[in-house]
Amino acid sequence: MATYTSSTAIGEREDLSDVIYRIDPDETPLVSNSQKETTKGIFHEWQVQELAAAAANNHANEGADYSYVNPAVTTRLGNHHQIAVQAASVSNTLDVVDKAGRDKETAYVKVLKGIEQRRDIEKSLFANEARSGSDPRKCAKLINWITNGDKPSDMAFATGDGSDAADLTGTARALTLAQIDAAMLAAYTDGGSPNMLLMSPTNKQNFSDLSSGSVASAQLNYTAPRDIAIVGSVSLYLSDFGELAVTIDRQANNSEVYLIDTDYVCIGSLPGRMFSVSDVAATGDATKFALVSEYTLIVKAPKAHAAVIGLSGS
Repeated sequence: MATYTSSTAIGEREDLSDVIYRIDPDETPLVSNSQKETTKGIFHEWQVQELAAAAANNHANEGADYSYVNPAVTTRLGNHHQIAVQAASVSNTLDVVDKAGRDKETAYVKVLKGIEQRRDIEKSLFANEARSGSDPRKCAKLINWITNGDKPSDMAFATGDGSDAADLTGTARALTLAQIDAAMLAAYTDGGSPNMLLMSPTNKQNFSDLSSGSVASAQLNYTAPRDIAIVGSVSLYLSDFGELAVTIDRQANNSEVYLIDTDYVCIGSLPGRMFSVSDVAATGDATKFALVSEYTLIVKAPKAHAAVIGLSGS
């Protein structure tokens, strides 16, 4: 008599795991490591000020009248907010049927859209795009604030107030440690203390190949002189002017490497307008919603940062 087996039986339930696996990259080191600030208007402004140059001949005659010198006036900088939107419509049937890996489809889709929007914001901040107040408004991006660093002779940094783009149309070159050290020196000379070296995966490979011995030694002998909390995959590089957490960003371009002082870069957003979910009026048998972020990039002290631009990614 033949044995009754699962291959001949009818009615065996499908064996579908109750977990959904995603390998899409969702880290956002620039957004995650930036300060956060609530803003009040679609054009946010802040002030920067520079000290007078240090004087070696600051000595006065006994009994002499004082010489009065006023400090430098502050400079107002500003950036527009831009609006990121992810919208979805989920049928009410799909929301209630039994599903593997999630309960309510609407709640699950909201989570996915939040991850996608965070990545979009991260990607946007690496564009070479000056601010614009015309619809759709655009905020000036990271490279549009930086004037310090290392560049090919036929390229140019932006003016540093967010109003124009960098000129990246020249001849690209390979990344070197000398370029990074030169950029660090430029920021340090102007009073900056970058603590994060932000780069694409390709540039991280190139960086690791440049001088693995010195970088490894820096990691082994590193003792943090101050609290540095960096989110993301990092190693440490000891420059002559301070320690840099080498941070990989999947959304970064191969054409630039950034030296960032995380105390002086900030993501600003209008009240209740960062990853805000708005329900949309139903026009059919479905639940509709929009996820909205109205944000801007606030580079509090542009000279605190630096960049190496004009890289070939090879």
